[in-house]
Amino acid sequence: MARKIIIDTDPGQDDAVAILLALASPELEVMGITCVAGNVPLEKTARNARVICELAGRSEVRVFAGCDRPLIRPLVTAEYVHGKTGLDGIALPDPAMELQPGHAVDFIIETLRAEPAGTVTLCPLGPLTNIATAFTRAPDIVAKVQQIVLMGGAYFEVGNTTPAAEFNIYVDPQAAEIVFRSGVDLVVMPLDVTHKVLTTRARIEGFRALGTPVGAAVASWTDFFERFDMAKYGSDGAPLHDPCVIAFLIRPELFEGRRVNVEIETQSELTMGMTVADWWGVTDRTPNALFMNGVDAAGFYALLTERLGRL
Repeated sequence: MARKIIIDTDPGQDDAVAILLALASPELEVMGITCVAGNVPLEKTARNARVICELAGRSEVRVFAGCDRPLIRPLVTAEYVHGKTGLDGIALPDPAMELQPGHAVDFIIETLRAEPAGTVTLCPLGPLTNIATAFTRAPDIVAKVQQIVLMGGAYFEVGNTTPAAEFNIYVDPQAAEIVFRSGVDLVVMPLDVTHKVLTTRARIEGFRALGTPVGAAVASWTDFFERFDMAKYGSDGAPLHDPCVIAFLIRPELFEGRRVNVEIETQSELTMGMTVADWWGVTDRTPNALFMNGVDAAGFYALLTERLGRL
């Protein structure tokens, strides 16, 4: 039976690849896509999610717009990485499919209330504003969530937006704190993993060689944002952050990590949004997350290329 998921996202090229991977995988039933402000403002993330669904030939997928700003901090965006549209790299037509009426947070609450306990997995690929808002507004749904598998944070790699913080957590640390303290079974894909799944020239050409509109788009997107990361890190390619979340749901054996306590820094401007992972067990804080730090990169790209070839 397919695992039911809600993808909460701020697309972003790597979000787009994650959504395509999910839509190409029969193991997963995408109940809906909820959009949040993050990489670009909400209007653009909600547009981009529909562009991606149409590219996949899946215009029946329900897309909802959610929170347009963090809980209490001003919105920080990342056009400098993703381009002014958030999906720079290839020109795709404006979506014909409509946004669903209603707010993403209401969709999350209503969906979880309607499903049996422990049967829906939340897959946040951006700031955690929508999820935290839903949990705060409807505490009864927390027990309904099977698992949250999210991309965010870092421990050994520390920060990519500030010296101490990864982008998704930094944008809304207060939301992250609510989610990390919720008691839900958490799986975290931090920079420690995503920086080990770098796009290489051969991997990008593998997407292009699929000879499909999806393959061409993914090659173009990865070409585009690779330039920024290669210049920043001096690496051979760019990390494909968000597809790690979906790959874990399909092939968890590709990843390795540790159950540790993770706290979110919300007090210090110096380290705001830092994910403080007790990797070495030096506190008596209860572990609240499976925090990944290893991945089979070749296996990850083999899965990604094979699945994208189905669309």
